[in-house]
Amino acid sequence: MIDFSKFEKKVNVNFKDKNLLKQAFIHRSYLNENPKVGIHHNERLEFLGDAVLELITTNYLYKNYPDKNEGDLTSYRAALVNAVTLSMVSEKLGMNDFLLLSKGESKDIGKARQDILANTFESFLGALYLDQGYEKSNDFVEEFLFPEMKEILEKGSWRDAKSVFQEKAQEHFGITPVYKVLSESGPDHDKRFTVGVFLSKELIVDGSGKSKQEAEQKAAEGALKKKGWLK
Repeated sequence: MIDFSKFEKKVNVNFKDKNLLKQAFIHRSYLNENPKVGIHHNERLEFLGDAVLELITTNYLYKNYPDKNEGDLTSYRAALVNAVTLSMVSEKLGMNDFLLLSKGESKDIGKARQDILANTFESFLGALYLDQGYEKSNDFVEEFLFPEMKEILEKGSWRDAKSVFQEKAQEHFGITPVYKVLSESGPDHDKRFTVGVFLSKELIVDGSGKSKQEAEQKAAEGALKKKGWLK
């Protein structure tokens, strides 16, 4: 039996509706094996939490970065609320220990678990918004998500490396980069892709990730460093 009060203590929140808190952690797959649980899965809460998160994040960025244009603010927001960042924060909060999953899903790691954790962050926020309102939701995001902004800015991870590398490649050589999968490894639920980025027929560098898109971004980041095109 999962004791959700431990999570409440960890994030300093006391839910009025304990079922709402539990629902935030119920994955659809769990209900297939436990149909009599009497509580719906968390997808509707995730839908709500996604919208609440976007408003809170947009408001924060608008107030704290007055000299940035719409394009930069949009990139900052995308870096803050993407699956990689949200799943990382969820792991830090120990959300893994409270997930209610099917036996099959509970064995999944890698990209599948990353997505589940990111979605759970949003569903918890949706539940918190319903139970305690906007201010408490804002406090939660401010305390646990916004500190990641410092590292995002330091690493420049808010910049879309593929777009930047394409601009630079066209500027310097008049060539559009091409990305090719060089290898795949691991079981279906935990694949790892290695992708090479080419200028004409020249392999510049390769990158690895849990999806082709992630591997392409890693390759583009590596190519920018190798060419000395980082700002």
